[in-house]
Amino acid sequence: MMTLPYWGETLSHVVSLALAYALALPVGWDREKDERSAGIRTFPLVAIASCGFVLVGIAILGRTSPAQAILLEGLITGVGFIGGGAILKYRGKASGTATAASLWSTGALGAAVGYGLYDIAVVLSLTTFLTLRFSHPLKRASQNHLEPADRQ
Repeated sequence: MMTLPYWGETLSHVVSLALAYALALPVGWDREKDERSAGIRTFPLVAIASCGFVLVGIAILGRTSPAQAILLEGLITGVGFIGGGAILKYRGKASGTATAASLWSTGALGAAVGYGLYDIAVVLSLTTFLTLRFSHPLKRASQNHLEPADRQ
């Protein structure tokens, strides 16, 4: 028979995973709305998987184990690999870098939730979403100031 602490721990894990998913959803929605290569499915899955890896690591290694650094290193590398798939180069111009960076940020968001650092997760979610949503006018303004010879 299962004991109450087990159910309490299970509920805590479910809440953490759901929170990671929910915090990544606006970023995924923004990317999906703009028809980017990664969107409403990818971002929440990156966040929930990152959170899940951290929760498993804590359960197996302990919260203060030095091996947590290795877990984070693997997580950072793995999410970076996923983001690298979003970057395309065509005629000397790279595209998809904002999607790649936002995937990386979403992985950090999920890890933060897994470690119980909710303030960091919320700031990552808001900053990523707001940057993607409202930086378009700044980007256009900077491109309009380029001389025709500078554009390639």
